[in-house]
Amino acid sequence: MQLEFEVKLKKFIADNKINAEHLSFSQSCHSVAEAALAANVSEEDFVKNICMIDNNGNLIVAIVKGEDRASTSQVAKVLGIERPRIATPEEILEKTGYPCGGTPSFGYAGIFLVDERVMEKQIVYSGGGSQNSLVKISPDELVTANKGRIAKIRK
Repeated sequence: MQLEFEVKLKKFIADNKINAEHLSFSQSCHSVAEAALAANVSEEDFVKNICMIDNNGNLIVAIVKGEDRASTSQVAKVLGIERPRIATPEEILEKTGYPCGGTPSFGYAGIFLVDERVMEKQIVYSGGGSQNSLVKISPDELVTANKGRIAKIRK
């Protein structure tokens, strides 16, 4: 199953001509600490995709640096909506097509918000479709790939 998710993401990257590198590892990349160890880079080079659900059942993906925390109240303020809630692992799989812990920053329908601090980096690492894979991408390319909006969404 894990390979199936990675293949789907690699196809999306190729079909949409996204300038990104897909990396697969034998060890888990579920947490930022594990992913940094696997990729042999700093934890500061990672982004997290925090999936939220609004009152209408829409998926919102808050993309923040690995050391930051996404704020549901900031997300609500930016979008002018009621405060969203954090999605369950089942909802994440259903809405993104990817498992929790491997969810990429693009490749599915949703409202994408990228925290402004992510844009300070030259390269970031994001979920690669499974708990054992990552995507290496520039923040500019990431925003282009997910048609995201840059805003302050961290706590």
